[in-house]
Amino acid sequence: MPVLTVMVMIQAATPNARYKEYIEKYSELAIAEQVRYGIPASITIAQALLESSAGSSRLAVFGNNHFGVKCGRDWTGKTILEDDDHPQDCFRKYPKVIDSFEDHSLFLKRPRYASLFNYDITDYKAWANGLSRAGYATDPNYAGKLISIIELYELHRLDTVTTYLPSARTTKTSGKTPKPQQANTSIYEFIIINDLRCIRLKEDITAGELARKLQWSKKMLLYYNDFFEDVRLHAGDLIYLSKKRSRSAAESVTHHVKGGESMHSIAQQYGITLKSLYRINKLTYGAPAVEGMMLYLQ
Repeated sequence: MPVLTVMVMIQAATPNARYKEYIEKYSELAIAEQVRYGIPASITIAQALLESSAGSSRLAVFGNNHFGVKCGRDWTGKTILEDDDHPQDCFRKYPKVIDSFEDHSLFLKRPRYASLFNYDITDYKAWANGLSRAGYATDPNYAGKLISIIELYELHRLDTVTTYLPSARTTKTSGKTPKPQQANTSIYEFIIINDLRCIRLKEDITAGELARKLQWSKKMLLYYNDFFEDVRLHAGDLIYLSKKRSRSAAESVTHHVKGGESMHSIAQQYGITLKSLYRINKLTYGAPAVEGMMLYLQ
């Protein structure tokens, strides 16, 4: 990882308004990554704040790169150049900020950082020091800066929030794992698809109404289910509470399209992201499913 391109001074007595706005905007995304990958949301947000100067660095503004991740040998996506360890170092450029957050999670799942996952998810100090020892940044004060940010903005409160809570910024945590309200289970049932927990609806409802009943983020519910706006859902529809996978784990590796099915409904059926379903089948994004077509799921 690069030397920090933006050196941020942490003022313990005066929280930064720009930092607060960034936390407000991206805390739910960090929590979602925590649920899927087991990385403390406090660490994710603190690193993003530090590496991107709360989203204002050149890499963040023009490359949606909020964690200073360099290209590396395995990167095949778009790039952006920035002076760092060397003049015009190569950094990863992402279509959206959310892609940067997920790539950061995947980056920390490398063997180099495997020891971090031996720490409790609420032990942000151990994670910060572990990142520094593993060489995430060359700044010798990196761990201390992360810890200072986390404590100044009370980011450690995010680490005990789960996907069932509406927002990390408004929820008081007790250390216990929250559960969805039992009264809401009359309209859905929990099932497992592609090793993911999801909801099967028992009645019609809009995505926004469902998010309110779950006491959860409408934005994240739409994102996880490949919706671009509030939509009318129907009994029998499958709704995911975490990001779908890039391939199906089912024994069947193909699906023959039946009448009335869409690419979206098939992606939901197997717990695959819509983008991945198009990519696997080398189809142009947005192309319709045609009855009789055979789609690959892996």
